[in-house]
Amino acid sequence: MSLRETALVTGASGLVGAEVVARLAAAGRPITALLHKDSSITRNDGTVLEPGVAVSGDIRLPGFGLLERDATELAERVGIIVHSAATTSFNAAPADYEELNVRGTAHAIELARDWDVPLVYISTAYVCGTRGGVVGEDELDVGQSFANGYEESKFRAEQLVRASEVDWVVVRPGIVTGASGTGVIRDYKNLYSVVKHIVQGRLRTLPGRYDATLALAPIDHVADVIAAAALDFDSAAGRTLHALGRDALSLREISDVLAEYPSFAVATFVPDTAFDESALAETERTAYRRVGSRYTSYFQRKLTFDTTRADILLGRPSPPTGKEYLRVLLDYCLESGYLGALPGEVEGAAR
Repeated sequence: MSLRETALVTGASGLVGAEVVARLAAAGRPITALLHKDSSITRNDGTVLEPGVAVSGDIRLPGFGLLERDATELAERVGIIVHSAATTSFNAAPADYEELNVRGTAHAIELARDWDVPLVYISTAYVCGTRGGVVGEDELDVGQSFANGYEESKFRAEQLVRASEVDWVVVRPGIVTGASGTGVIRDYKNLYSVVKHIVQGRLRTLPGRYDATLALAPIDHVADVIAAAALDFDSAAGRTLHALGRDALSLREISDVLAEYPSFAVATFVPDTAFDESALAETERTAYRRVGSRYTSYFQRKLTFDTTRADILLGRPSPPTGKEYLRVLLDYCLESGYLGALPGEVEGAAR
């Protein structure tokens, strides 16, 4: 193994980054994890990882704010950069999107150029914006609009990567959800928060269309695609890979599955033109403003994401993410306590 086989992974303590670190390490690839402050690397299943090397840095700064001695040493060892660090919040300040998602990516590109190494950039499938229809892996700018600053910032960052002089691969995860087969998830964020508010009856009426679809992305599959791109870079160079499941779940299918659980409330989706926030009860209006309004744009889009190139790279089809997978996710949320007690379970009873 050459001296420049090390993979520098940003965002290594994040949900996706930690799983990527685990896969690269298992494949025998030396890892240097770029950590902000004293973050630990905890896998999706709760296992704490010990990377070969960890360095402190800040993606908002040129050169990731690395100490000179660290930068010099890494320039001699790093053979690829996997840039996963970003804010995925839908309500971050514009300055945060600019500093973390756009400028942070520009700094990753600059390091890859200075060190003459390739870059694997983690984007999002939703750079497609509010459009509908089939989304190809290699397409990007089709004149789309965006539902939030997160989508727009990742779009702009991806433009920077594609226009750069470095060798690159872009991986676009869908909505990151629990592991295939088990539903295990370390962090309950984004869509999980909306589902919790719905099944607990805090969001009863939402703007949406029942034929709208959500692109769920099992965390293990997302990490597999990213790791494969890093380990077999030449096979994916210059390509964009959609890392998500093969089934697009419609709101009708999601509502039908939620209705199978006796303890769950099920929201009613109405056309955007018929939704009146002022008509909601005060508690529901508050929940809508704080949570629901951030995500309802995803209840309006009917999308299908092509996964041909990701499937070829992995040598297998993307995993199923239909109604049975949704049941696995919900069962784990119940068993872990995130969505409350299991149906029929007595509060305080031993398990």
